[in-house]
Amino acid sequence: MKKIILLFALAMFATQLSYGQFALGIKVGYNASKLSTNIDTIKSQVNSGFHVGIWTHIGKRLYFAPELLYTMSGTLFTSSGNLAVNNWQQKVTVGTMDVPLLLGFKIIHSSVITWRIEVGPEASFVVNKKIKDVSGAGTITGANINTANWYILGGTGIDVLFLTFDIRYQYGLNQFVKDVNNSGLKSTNSLFLVSVGFRIFGDK
Repeated sequence: MKKIILLFALAMFATQLSYGQFALGIKVGYNASKLSTNIDTIKSQVNSGFHVGIWTHIGKRLYFAPELLYTMSGTLFTSSGNLAVNNWQQKVTVGTMDVPLLLGFKIIHSSVITWRIEVGPEASFVVNKKIKDVSGAGTITGANINTANWYILGGTGIDVLFLTFDIRYQYGLNQFVKDVNNSGLKSTNSLFLVSVGFRIFGDK
């Protein structure tokens, strides 16, 4: 946890020295996540979750936007046979501390409304996880969850006075679930996120 906070603090400090203009706020939102599978008989369902945290904008028209978020996501896996047990279901739920490092550009910028686009990488660290056997004996364990993950994400947002609204898509770059009973199962995580925020400090 200390490393995550240090990474976020260093990113804000370094870019504030370079760009000067700074804004800080909080945000909360909904996310729909899906863990993909590479085996036809193993399926996963879209899972609803949430995220909450702080955001920053450092710069003017072109800006850097590091964030620090807690995100709850997961999926329900079902299988008809490729793993050790037939007809099993397991629900995987994880809580992560996420550090998006975004580059943004304000397409429209005024004192009342701003329309912006953002893209960049994200470092994500699993801080808690829960695996529930819904049906049958479980084959996925906590040891199969990769604790450090990388994503690429992009999206758009609108700011109206002190309120911010964001829509993003987040794609996993590495295996989120791996080495499940030597089955060859590979799974990456992807999320669709919608959030609303509140600017508490700085210029628009």
